[in-house]
Amino acid sequence: MAAEPPAPTSGVHRNAEVRLHLLGGFRLTHNATPVVVPRGLQRIIALIGLRPDATRAHLAGLLWPEAGEDRALSSLRTALWRLRQDPYCPLTTTADTIRLDPLVRVDVDRLVETAARVRDGQAPEDAAEALAAGRHDLLPGWYEDWVLTDRERLRQLRLHMLEQAAAQHLAAGRHGEALETALEAMAAEPLRETPHRLVVRTHLAEGNAFEAVHAFYVYRDLLLRELRLEPSPAMSALLDETLEPIRRATRVPAEPRHPGGRARFRTR
Repeated sequence: MAAEPPAPTSGVHRNAEVRLHLLGGFRLTHNATPVVVPRGLQRIIALIGLRPDATRAHLAGLLWPEAGEDRALSSLRTALWRLRQDPYCPLTTTADTIRLDPLVRVDVDRLVETAARVRDGQAPEDAAEALAAGRHDLLPGWYEDWVLTDRERLRQLRLHMLEQAAAQHLAAGRHGEALETALEAMAAEPLRETPHRLVVRTHLAEGNAFEAVHAFYVYRDLLLRELRLEPSPAMSALLDETLEPIRRATRVPAEPRHPGGRARFRTR
């Protein structure tokens, strides 16, 4: 008969408030008090926070990619033993899985949940929540492959969340909120066209033609200077109706020509 799996172990007290911050840098707090965690153990806690369903073998392979499987698993067992010596250990371990204790709140999870609500057409609980969520990069200064992958994943998640929220505000006629959210996305990635397009659309919806044209040419100049590219036809088309009367008014008429093919000079 197979042996019973070991009982879950965790140093988190049931009435404690434990938070794991991974955006903007690693920080673990217990009832708002920072918990000192050595850098090597930070990597394990952070990875488990980002990969809640990973097996021990998968975690070991990500943490020690250059070691063989047996050696990597041995290193993981040693690190877990060290973590369990701490009374504030935030992990729950069973036979083959390692998870954060359910009471641990992770800032990355809040970003993912906020993005899901926006994607489903629901307004965030707090109007500023969508703007603030994920404003800082994941674990800046960490360059492991798994960090780089998740950093880009979360960056793209936040950009799409902001753009979707701005589009929803615009469709509902909340122009101020639409502009603020689009500008937040623009600040996160200045060369990305979608937030600039939303800014132009919002100005046009408000009837502010000058603001729309100004925003378009600011982006066009930036794109030409940095990438030697022009805005897409879709963005240029936003201003066609606004600019066409100006283009017609400033178009230089062709000089009339006489039947011989030469321009006819006027005489006084």
